[in-house]
Amino acid sequence: MSLQGKRVLVTGADGFIGSHLAEELVRQGAQVRAFVFYNSFGSWGWLDQSEPAIREALDVFAGDIRDPHGVRRAMAGCEIVFHLAALIGIPYSYHSPDTYIETNVKGTLNIVHAARELGVARVVHTSTSEVYGTARFVPITEEHPLQPQSPYSASKIGADQLALSFWHAFGTPVTIARPFNTYGPRQSARAVIPTIITQIAARQRVIKLGATTPTRDFNFIRDTVRGFLAIGEADGVLGQVINLGSGFEISIGETARLIAEVMGVSIEIVSEEERKRPAGSEVERLLADNRKAAQVLGWRPEYAGLDGLRRGLQETVAWFVRPEHLARYKVGRYAI
Repeated sequence: MSLQGKRVLVTGADGFIGSHLAEELVRQGAQVRAFVFYNSFGSWGWLDQSEPAIREALDVFAGDIRDPHGVRRAMAGCEIVFHLAALIGIPYSYHSPDTYIETNVKGTLNIVHAARELGVARVVHTSTSEVYGTARFVPITEEHPLQPQSPYSASKIGADQLALSFWHAFGTPVTIARPFNTYGPRQSARAVIPTIITQIAARQRVIKLGATTPTRDFNFIRDTVRGFLAIGEADGVLGQVINLGSGFEISIGETARLIAEVMGVSIEIVSEEERKRPAGSEVERLLADNRKAAQVLGWRPEYAGLDGLRRGLQETVAWFVRPEHLARYKVGRYAI
């Protein structure tokens, strides 16, 4: 199913992955309605920074994913829905878990319920590698047990299962995209790679982090977006979960040193207690098995392995160090 000419809704289009996805859908010839979070400033989030031609092509809908009436109105007339709207900060979920249930679980219910009523052709629901918790085996396949080690991951597990329940109960055409740790331009400072880059770019050489031994599977934004597009177009993937990961594992500490190398500086790393997760909540290891994505989508990461990560970091650093971009980040403050 080609996306060209299709009427597509992207929820969370004002965010990191959502803005990149909405822009690429426009470039692919889709008719894109961008669902952004309503605010009194009239901001479209990162879409405010899009090229003028892309902004003009977008049909922007400002609303709240928690409101079923607004969700249904936004979805009316759309054939495909990419559902990315979510609260994603893990530390924030420790002290405000109710908001994660309302946004991530109830928001997803609103999406699949409207999809069922409106006869939407496909819903691509966004999961996260955090639902796996600390790896019991590697690489992590889609059959790995789900382990809620934070309120955030619990809310995403609930959202995933709710979406799949509509597939099983009602035949609602849902596919679960499960990206691992996406990084790249525009990412929030709540994530570790922007945290490291912005500190170095602000001429700090003692870099403040949380735990440095956990490993992650970092996936460059372009690869993640290609994965979403492939899921939107593929046949025979309804009711399935598909990992989108690089298949390469690296510790947080090693990542910081690699970024310092890319930026041509020497650093010292300090682990601060306030930046660490509770012991039982830390996900110690993530490494994706991406064979299913290769088999059913023909998707493979273009930024794979250590060399691919280095290339992705170079592009990410080049974006962050531009003064107008760096100015958007509060470097001296820990963002939860």
